[in-house]
Amino acid sequence: MPIPRTADPCAMLGPVENRSVSPVFVGRAGELAALAEALSRAAAGEPQALLIGGEAGVGKTRLIEEFTGTARDRGAVVAVGGCVELGADGLPFAPFSAALRALRRLLPDELTAAADGHHGELARLLPELGAPGGHDPADEDSTARLFELTVRLLERLAADRTVVLVLEDLHWADTSTRHLLTYLLRTLRRGRLVVVASYRADDIHRRHPLRPLLAELDRLRTLRRIELPRFTRTEVHRQLTGILAAEPDPGLVAEIFERSDGNAFFVEELVVSHEAGCAPGRLGDSLRDLLLVRVEALPENAQRVVGIVAEGGSTVEYGLLAAVARLAEDDLIEALRAAVGANILLAAPDDDGYRFRHSLVREAVSDDLLPGERSRLNRRYAEALEADPTLVRADERATRLATYWYHAHDPAKALPAVLRASVATRERHAYAEQLRLLERAMELWDEAPAEVRASLRPIDYAESYPPCGCDPDTPLRHLDLLAEAAVAARLSGARERALKIGKRALRILAAEEEHDPLRAAWFWTEKARLQSNLGRGDGREEIARAQELVKGLPPSAVHAVVLVGAAGWGMLRDPGPDALTAAERAVEYARLVRAESIELNARLTLGTIMVAAGDVDAGLAEMHAVRERTRALGQFTETARAHINISSALEFLGRSTEAVEVAEAGIRLARRYGLVDSVGWAEANRAESLFSLGRWDEVREAAERLLRSATSTKPRGSASLRLAQLAAARGEPDAAARHLAAARAVYGTRDPIPQYTLPMAQVAVAVAAAEGRIGDVRAELAAAERGGFPPGTHRYGWPLVLTAVTAEADSRGLPAADEGRAEALALVRRCLRSLAAPVPVWAAHSLYVSGELARAEGRESADRWAEVVAAHEPLDRPAQLARARHRLADALLTEGGRREEAAALLREARATADLLGARPLREDVDLLAARARLSLAPEETPPAPAGPGDDAFGLTPREQDVLRLVAAGHTNRRIAEELFISPKTASVHVSHILAKLGVAGRGEAAALAHRLRLVDAPR
Repeated sequence: MPIPRTADPCAMLGPVENRSVSPVFVGRAGELAALAEALSRAAAGEPQALLIGGEAGVGKTRLIEEFTGTARDRGAVVAVGGCVELGADGLPFAPFSAALRALRRLLPDELTAAADGHHGELARLLPELGAPGGHDPADEDSTARLFELTVRLLERLAADRTVVLVLEDLHWADTSTRHLLTYLLRTLRRGRLVVVASYRADDIHRRHPLRPLLAELDRLRTLRRIELPRFTRTEVHRQLTGILAAEPDPGLVAEIFERSDGNAFFVEELVVSHEAGCAPGRLGDSLRDLLLVRVEALPENAQRVVGIVAEGGSTVEYGLLAAVARLAEDDLIEALRAAVGANILLAAPDDDGYRFRHSLVREAVSDDLLPGERSRLNRRYAEALEADPTLVRADERATRLATYWYHAHDPAKALPAVLRASVATRERHAYAEQLRLLERAMELWDEAPAEVRASLRPIDYAESYPPCGCDPDTPLRHLDLLAEAAVAARLSGARERALKIGKRALRILAAEEEHDPLRAAWFWTEKARLQSNLGRGDGREEIARAQELVKGLPPSAVHAVVLVGAAGWGMLRDPGPDALTAAERAVEYARLVRAESIELNARLTLGTIMVAAGDVDAGLAEMHAVRERTRALGQFTETARAHINISSALEFLGRSTEAVEVAEAGIRLARRYGLVDSVGWAEANRAESLFSLGRWDEVREAAERLLRSATSTKPRGSASLRLAQLAAARGEPDAAARHLAAARAVYGTRDPIPQYTLPMAQVAVAVAAAEGRIGDVRAELAAAERGGFPPGTHRYGWPLVLTAVTAEADSRGLPAADEGRAEALALVRRCLRSLAAPVPVWAAHSLYVSGELARAEGRESADRWAEVVAAHEPLDRPAQLARARHRLADALLTEGGRREEAAALLREARATADLLGARPLREDVDLLAARARLSLAPEETPPAPAGPGDDAFGLTPREQDVLRLVAAGHTNRRIAEELFISPKTASVHVSHILAKLGVAGRGEAAALAHRLRLVDAPR
């Protein structure tokens, strides 16, 4: 306890009741105006978010109190929640739980209605809503679902009224609270809601966990930051006037301003010391001494109670305080009255408890305790809570008990308590806090007596980890603790930590004399998943190790999961016979051990591989069956995955309209159940199919939305990739290259998956072609061909080969493209032979590639292009059909005659180009029409064809001769020699040609001349 320093004159405060808080709100006019503006905008239906930072004592709480008072006066509903500091720990979701509790008290019926049947999930934040829903250990979307439902609840509550949500003391926020706040601020789009959060800026050191969150929030355009400065001398003068209720002495103002440096709380404390008769020179220089002045003036019992409250956490319930203080009730109340009267403690709002008026004082009092005192107080808290668990709320009980025993330095009591608390936090989907507790348990493991460890039993929630707890006499092993921690780390997003824990477990298993293949296989499978997620590799070696370990063992859930992992690996990277066999065996093993959730996962993978292998009807039927069964069982994460895989399979089959419908149904289901990650995957699939269908504006909207909202890296990469494809198709190579770089950064290079690498190669080829880098076009295609086109990847291979061969055809006749041309066309032929065309859409691609190959070799014909057009007309591929029509029109005009048919084709192609915003296609159509003197206006008689020596661009016969030589790569001097003119005259002709063609240089002029057949190309 703090030892009274009765000899110090500062201890003689005199009367207990004193006023140290100014009744006048001082300064902060600009900050208060910003908050008021946010309130007005929210009332108009535009949700607002504000972050208030400032050093301890600068006046954040007073500003918020002033604002919330104004908000209440204007009819807003105000809910305040503060982050709870418990020793060095934070309670999971504490500020949100407190704020929701306040909303339930203020709007009971409205909150029940807004929960919309999701009371079981939301009870993880607000236990008063009922018992939490069941825990599915394989549900990786559980936290995201809870976050989505919380945001939806707040939006519904704020639909018809203005709601102000205040979250104080973010510097103490637990990881789960930080994640939920980030999600709320990123996704909040509707409702009359104001979110105000505060934090202590001087606590945010370089390694503080809030620091990266603040950096992330700074990038949100919807968030406004308010930094509170210290008071000026004038403002300190006004504050002193309010506190003293009289004009202060100028010397006192100068003295207090100098010593407080404008910190509002320090001003108050200095006033207290001055009023107590402490001479400025007698006051210790340390901040702690200043903060303890008021405490040391209290009666002895009050000082004892203040010390007890300081060690109990941010708020201590009266019953718990009474049990720990062990004072007679009258003495306790008298002590509390003195502490409250001295403005040290406050009665907690809406709670039967007490808290410090300012956390700085609590920290000073706690620091003044001796180490032995701290341990003894924590033990008494723990003993009191064990004797009467009702002294604290049920949702806080396990965590607080674990914290008290831990700080009591009693491993025998702390280890079991920490493990029980880890279960409680897991049930609330607070996986980051579960991980922290499990790491604390690992820290305590060796310190706890052997008999205590022997009495512990496995938790057995680590997904498919071998269930060693069936025998009640089987004790918990340290390895089991590592498995729990590895899963908690993965589910909390701490994949690096999960990987380290898994490696540690594998080292322990390797060192053990007794072979434990099931546990080793489980950890190897986890490592494979994490390696892939972190971009450290494809996980193939780890899965192979796991398969080897379970070979020959009796069927088990671990065995089934290993096979599912092998099948999933093959589905994404090599969907051939091995992947099909692994999926079939996974289904078989899961059925044998009655693990239906694993079975359904395996069946969905099996159906996807079957479609890729050509067994379309059976594969789709299997996936549809899984979708319906998981829906019936309420396994909505797997139901959403079924929608994702089915939509992907339909796109694979060229049934893009159906794919969009299935993806949209998946998005609706995922949003209903808060499956945020599933929304991202389904949205990515939808964008891909929309691109095929030519709904390009919708593609941009979907991709940009996905970039903002996706919680996983792969959907974000898909969004960037889709934007890159769109930019390339619309003739924006710089933007395409930028988005492509973003996609490559997401996907990395250590786990090449064809569904990502091949489309990225296609965009790279398109960009290189647009910039005239034919060498890079060839290099990209060659690299892709070396990697191979595994079965089922023709969906991605055909567009790549088509883009590359089109670049070859466009560059025919250009000198820069001559070298290596034969090898490049041979490469295209090899790709043509290796890619399957099992359904009409890919058969049409095959015809298109063959047509471009013929064009590249100078042997194209109108009949060939007519076949390509006919193959595309039944398909939902407007961009490709328009390009094929342009090719057919070009061939018709080259062969002579059929001008009206060519004009009709060009009009259709032009209309599609306009609809899509496909600038390169539109320019090619316009240039071809101009060369042929065709009008693209409907129902007009086409002009007469150009006569000999005439040209649509107005080139004279001599300029046409010069253009032929420019296209052949000749210099002005060489042109002059060939045409018997001076180099200066040749230069003038070249300048005129560039101006008439509307191009910037000789290279562009040569390319345009070849593309529009303004010159004869070599055959």
